Amino acid sequence: MPEQPELSIQGWGATGPDADAERAGAAAIAAALPKAARRYLARELGWSPRPTPPVAVTDIRLAPSRLSEAARLRLVAVLGADNVHTDRESRLRRAGGKSYLDLLRRREGDASDAPDAVVSPGTTEETSALLAACGELGVVVVPFGGGTSVVGGLAGIDPDDRPSVAVDMGRMASVRALDVPSSLVTAGPGLRGPALEEALAGSGLTFGHLPQSWEFATLGGYAATRSAGQASTGVGRFEELVAGLTLATPSGVLELGHPPASAAGPDLLSLALGSEGTLGVITELRLRVRPRPPSSSYEGWSFRSWAAGLAAIQQLARHDLLPDVVRLSDPDETRATLLMAAGTGARALRATQRARGHGQGCLLVVGWQGIATMVRARSRSAASLLRDGGGIRMGRRVGESWKKHRFQAPYLRDTLMDAGLLVETLETAATWSALPTVYDAVRRALRESLTRDGRRPLVMSHLSHGYPTGASLYVTVLADRDDALPIQQWLAAKRAATDALLTAGGTLTHHHAVGADHRPWLEREIGPLGVEILRAVKERLDPQGICNPGVLIPD
Repeated sequence: MPEQPELSIQGWGATGPDADAERAGAAAIAAALPKAARRYLARELGWSPRPTPPVAVTDIRLAPSRLSEAARLRLVAVLGADNVHTDRESRLRRAGGKSYLDLLRRREGDASDAPDAVVSPGTTEETSALLAACGELGVVVVPFGGGTSVVGGLAGIDPDDRPSVAVDMGRMASVRALDVPSSLVTAGPGLRGPALEEALAGSGLTFGHLPQSWEFATLGGYAATRSAGQASTGVGRFEELVAGLTLATPSGVLELGHPPASAAGPDLLSLALGSEGTLGVITELRLRVRPRPPSSSYEGWSFRSWAAGLAAIQQLARHDLLPDVVRLSDPDETRATLLMAAGTGARALRATQRARGHGQGCLLVVGWQGIATMVRARSRSAASLLRDGGGIRMGRRVGESWKKHRFQAPYLRDTLMDAGLLVETLETAATWSALPTVYDAVRRALRESLTRDGRRPLVMSHLSHGYPTGASLYVTVLADRDDALPIQQWLAAKRAATDALLTAGGTLTHHHAVGADHRPWLEREIGPLGVEILRAVKERLDPQGICNPGVLIPD
């Protein structure tokens, strides 16, 4: 298995400040954003691009490891010297995730959430022995896959301030078995999406789970956070694709899931999915795969308004005609998307929208995968309903453009942060009846909390991941950054938006998970008794409380 690439320490693709930061920052912005987009952002946000590069990686502050020499030697005895690391780079590369707040801290030179050591078990047995040792030593354990958490899922916060280790899953990153007749693959938790697809391709199979973090995120991370991919409307969310898994806990090993189906009591597999490392470490997954689709079709549509687009997609859901990929951008995101797409194609698209009375309209991207005859039949049936809802077909160029650029947003965020912008996302889900109210409430909360001194944020939203009963709502926020108090600026906005979406009927999260960021609000979604149940399970499986204690379960 080839070595898997790592994310950079201070961003998604950034490698650190240039010697001439101002000139480099201006050049990067010019390369990343067409002139029309730069003008638009400056006008909308009251933003003047300015160089705000990260500190040099060598200047990041990292406290000495608190892991005692006796504890280190105990871990070496379990895993071997090559699999226990306390050096600076190993610890920095596993310091937190990739949320806006994570990146702000790292860019400012703060690595206070770095683990005291990085350990790499290679089997379920080694993981069990590691958990036993850490329980005896009083060392906190934080599973680490690709490091792409955007909700503080890797902070290693411990109320007792015990030493912590990041459990890097990189040694468990292989396909272990492939059962083609049963459409099942058994794989390690450290395997990344591209590597899994490469391993399945030779058998004509695919897994098809493609979140925006696909290049770096791991199967174990998908399971621990109940991930959703860009084609989850058709393929299913990650938890729907898990037939079974192995969970190593401080109290023993759980083998969960019995395909194809079982009615032997409550499904304990669902308890492990979404547990975010609080109950133990996932060491193996059994996943449902499918034939690689021989045909696909992606295309764009335009609607006069957000309400019209929502109504049309709701009709698709009601008639069981939802595409595999569905993404409806609101007017603000549509405008920004078209301004970002420089060239004659984007100009022609904007002209067509204006000519058809959709000048302030919404762009819909839909995609189908499968046997060619089925793709044609599904797309034609959906097109009939979309036209009935007032949609205008904009052609395949729009859909193919989205497909080509769908993993680029995190890289662009690095560049925008270098130029003084706040760039963050949040997400929720709601029923079709509640979705318009949730949309309005979140936008209002973000605008009110981030408007200051005549400057206002740009709040862009899109619907994705459709269901018969509703859909998810994904929100991207751009604002001129408060250079004096950047962390407090976003924390205030996040609190306002989360309170607003919950009050309006949205879920706390649709696919980013709970982590540390959403933890204070979990009780509002699952109730006090629900929290008590999670605490009881954790106490039974993790009596010393060493497994990622700072996330998911409120104190």
